[in-house]
Amino acid sequence: MAIKNEKQYKVACDRIEELLKVVNNDTPTDDKHYIELDMISDLVADYEETYYPVKPIEPAELIKFAIAERNMTQKQLAEELNISTSRVSDYITGRSTPTLKIAGKICRILEISPDLMLGIH
Repeated sequence: MAIKNEKQYKVACDRIEELLKVVNNDTPTDDKHYIELDMISDLVADYEETYYPVKPIEPAELIKFAIAERNMTQKQLAEELNISTSRVSDYITGRSTPTLKIAGKICRILEISPDLMLGIH
């Protein structure tokens, strides 16, 4: 069984919303609503993987976002990495990609998952 079109997808999403009102963390796994929610959620996830794939974030965007989230400057990151500010700028603009060694340091400093940095999700 699979969702075949947008109309079925919309109906399935609406049903999930309804089921979320009656299913919670305390609902037994053999409850009919829990089972229905689990099955429909899998169908929706499969449909979304095909028709609404999530693209991996580019390392440049990831670094830029993480710096902003930590209220850090490019200069501060450069100092922690022991590289030039212009090199950090190159990473953020996408003109250059960090080496694996530098990428590892960036992940530790900015608390970024290495999987995300490598485009694995």
